[in-house]
Amino acid sequence: MKKKKLLLIALLLVWLAPSFAAKVDTLLVKSPSMNKEIKVVVVTPDAALGKKAVSCPAVYLLHGFGGHAKTWIEIKPNLPQIADEKGIIFVCPDGSTSWYWDSPKDPSFRYETFVSSELVKYIDGHYKTIADRKGRAITGLSMGGHGGLWTAIRHKDTFGACGSTSGGVDIRPFPKNWDMAKRLGDYESNKEIWDTHTVINQIDKIQNGDLAIIFDCGEADFFIQVNKDLHNRLLEKKIDHDFITRPGGHTGEYWNNSIDYQILFFDKFFKK
Repeated sequence: MKKKKLLLIALLLVWLAPSFAAKVDTLLVKSPSMNKEIKVVVVTPDAALGKKAVSCPAVYLLHGFGGHAKTWIEIKPNLPQIADEKGIIFVCPDGSTSWYWDSPKDPSFRYETFVSSELVKYIDGHYKTIADRKGRAITGLSMGGHGGLWTAIRHKDTFGACGSTSGGVDIRPFPKNWDMAKRLGDYESNKEIWDTHTVINQIDKIQNGDLAIIFDCGEADFFIQVNKDLHNRLLEKKIDHDFITRPGGHTGEYWNNSIDYQILFFDKFFKK
């Protein structure tokens, strides 16, 4: 009798426990432009799986300098649960140290083309996505924050919403850092290239309403001033956006928190 009672309790606990069935895939996706395979982690919600799968929106999450395809799922281990709760596919590509540019100096680094075109085509061809800019958003942290805004502004026909958390949205104050000179050439000899490859100077490519934009930065972050400068530039251009500052630095703890707000922003965009 006691064993039967314990079994019933165990079954009840299983029934009451939240059921998350999101699938986490680690893929190698061929990049024709770079002639190599790129590692990509894809988190697919249960709603987009199986015979009754429905089309779900996708958020592309870009890692920072020194990161990799698994960075976001390490920072946010409950990403599969969020995928199920929101019905969102998360796509996390490896961006190496590219800053998500097509490097004008190194043809083996064409990560803008990979993310904005090759990867999107692959994901839409292999997953149950909403294959439209209204069903796609892109964001990232640090180098990936630059990449999220850079990619969306230049490919607003592909992405309808974009973001950045702790992003290097103006690279020019940091000419010696994070392998940027390897991708663009040294700053002193290539100022025009640096000017044209920084997010803050891409704002003239968009008008109000072209993109749903959210970005944030911690007040103790070394990127805080360039983010405030971007905010002011957008205000001058009268481009609607959400900009958030909060206590915190350039840390995983900060990004674990900040990405929640961005996902809520994108979820609202998808449901318009």
